[in-house]
Amino acid sequence: MSTPSPREDVPIRRIDRILSFMSLGLLVLSIVCFFAIMLGSAANADFSIGVWPVIGIVVYIAPILAFLLLLTVLIMSFVRRARANRGG
Repeated sequence: MSTPSPREDVPIRRIDRILSFMSLGLLVLSIVCFFAIMLGSAANADFSIGVWPVIGIVVYIAPILAFLLLLTVLIMSFVRRARANRGG
């Protein structure tokens, strides 16, 4: 059996935290907008006027952007760990 070599943990950078919280915020916003559409449908709201079109667009676009932000954080983390393990 081989013993793992001692290594330092790679510190979390500010940009990683910002992108992670932006991703989480977009997912929460999307869920809130989804429930708003459900409540609006129950109340027979007119979805063609007011803020309803924006809410409808947020439900479609926010999860995609959240996934892309999370994927960016993941790739940045892998690259940083690879550089740290390589020693450069």
